[in-house]
Amino acid sequence: MIPATAPDSVRIRVGTVLFNVTTLPDAVTRVIRAAIKSEPISIRFSNAYCVALASQDSEYQSLLNGPGLNFPDGTPVAWFMKKNAHKKGFIFGRVRGPSLFTETLNAGRKDNVGHFFLGTTQETLENLEAAVADRFPGTRISGRFAPPFAPLDEDFYRDCAARVAATDAQLIWVALGTPKQDFVAVELAKRVGRPCAAVGAAFDFVAGTAKEAPVWMQNSGTEWVYRLATEPRRLWRRYLLGNIQFLRSAMTESA
Repeated sequence: MIPATAPDSVRIRVGTVLFNVTTLPDAVTRVIRAAIKSEPISIRFSNAYCVALASQDSEYQSLLNGPGLNFPDGTPVAWFMKKNAHKKGFIFGRVRGPSLFTETLNAGRKDNVGHFFLGTTQETLENLEAAVADRFPGTRISGRFAPPFAPLDEDFYRDCAARVAATDAQLIWVALGTPKQDFVAVELAKRVGRPCAAVGAAFDFVAGTAKEAPVWMQNSGTEWVYRLATEPRRLWRRYLLGNIQFLRSAMTESA
């Protein structure tokens, strides 16, 4: 039997989190379709840390398992999914957030998709816009906004939604850190009636304000080691303690 592309409804559980079964090229096509059709959905790229958080936070777990697309970003997550995906007869692969971000920018030029960048800092967004114009000439950047650090309250959402609504953006990219960006993507998609994708460090990687791990580390499941070495103070708890919690959850609660 020739493997088939899985519909959105097909998901495999790792720990307490359900993940869509897909590949990077199919995910890019799916995201562009959502932008063109103005689907008000949230798009997440969840990794081992997300699974670890969800195992201890029922609200976050409900968000990840709720409406929208939940792609397997981390290589360890993909390892746990692979066997079951192939058993179901579907093609499958990891969907790394920063990779989908650049692939969608590139492919979206064909349909003149309008992008809105939300998050990080004004300086990073300026560098990001310049880098995108250089790498993917012709990309339509409809707007950008670096919100001040603030709680996720009505004022925050109203401000972000108004700024997006004032543009012709079709796809909103959110980079505010995990898990905050996932909550923002869900709420903002509802308010602006357009897809919102939470992409973490993708802005910094493309803008050049942070370095990506070598490709061999991205593919071997050791990308976290590189990121921990570059930002140990900020990330040690996330990776060292989070990885232990991920393994505990994935090995005892996966389907």
